[in-house]
Amino acid sequence: MRPYLLNLILLLLVIILSVAVGAVYIPPALIVRMVFGRLFGIQSVGSWPEAFSTIVFAIRLPHTVLIALSGAALAGSGAAYQGLFRNPLADPYLIGVASGAGLGAVLAMALREAGNLAGGLSGLFAVPVAAFLGAALTVALVYALARTGKSVPTTTLILAGVAVGSFASALTSFLMLRSTGEVRRALGWLLGGATMTGWHPVLAALPYIGLGLGVLSLSGHALNVLQFGDEQAQQLGLPVERVKAILLLAASLATAAAVAFSGVIGFIGLIIPHLVRLFWGADYRRLLPLSILGGATALLLADILARLLLAPQELPIGIVTALAGAPFFLWVLRRAKEQAFW
Repeated sequence: MRPYLLNLILLLLVIILSVAVGAVYIPPALIVRMVFGRLFGIQSVGSWPEAFSTIVFAIRLPHTVLIALSGAALAGSGAAYQGLFRNPLADPYLIGVASGAGLGAVLAMALREAGNLAGGLSGLFAVPVAAFLGAALTVALVYALARTGKSVPTTTLILAGVAVGSFASALTSFLMLRSTGEVRRALGWLLGGATMTGWHPVLAALPYIGLGLGVLSLSGHALNVLQFGDEQAQQLGLPVERVKAILLLAASLATAAAVAFSGVIGFIGLIIPHLVRLFWGADYRRLLPLSILGGATALLLADILARLLLAPQELPIGIVTALAGAPFFLWVLRRAKEQAFW
């Protein structure tokens, strides 16, 4: 119980810090008073400037919640992928989710630039909807290509993901080269530039991320059994192919929603499950929920750094996670090599 409580308290503290930091600093104690005042209707007249209410409830709090949801989705999916593929270097983008989402987003930007998106499709949600559809179609295509009879071999699934992801990335690069005005915006999105504001993106992403992470959180025992290998798991009574399909769908659904609304953010799904294993062990019944909490906390910390490093300019959050994640990836690789040697 203590790891959950510790991670939950840390997440709450980072949420308050995320809401406090910005061009206008708002004291954390005041933020707590404002939230409790809004929840329980106990705000007194003149307790805080009206502008603070707008900044907190209309701008920073929804942004913070969206980043936390994205971090939770990426880390939870990363833990599930690592267990599903029995590969410590697996991450949520292994089977082409990011490449498909990037292609969908850039295609929507290119069509909007050319004036070929009509009516509501050219509105606020054109890019995230296209990104989500691109990610979903990519996963469906990869799964269909990898399927052999009634089974989906892990190696074939990974190879199909690499091939389809590379093809989608090539199309994305071609569209960006053909584009003019949208190139900078597309590049920012591909680097994890979450520019949407307000509660609408949160409400749009929440059902998909919530459903995906809910299924994953209940799958810890199944992932533990899968670590013995498909044949052994089958002998223990686990319907291996059905479980793998459900886990793949749930992890991809959560990842696609996160990428659609927050952009392509690397390394969170790789780093956080490893840190959780390091401190609290490899039991997936504990690893999955702790990775979800840790992913939300880690991505919020990266977002705070992205806002502070070049203030008032804001860095794409993907740059910060890559700068922190690349050295960690090399450490994981070296550790795996040392273990294999000994």
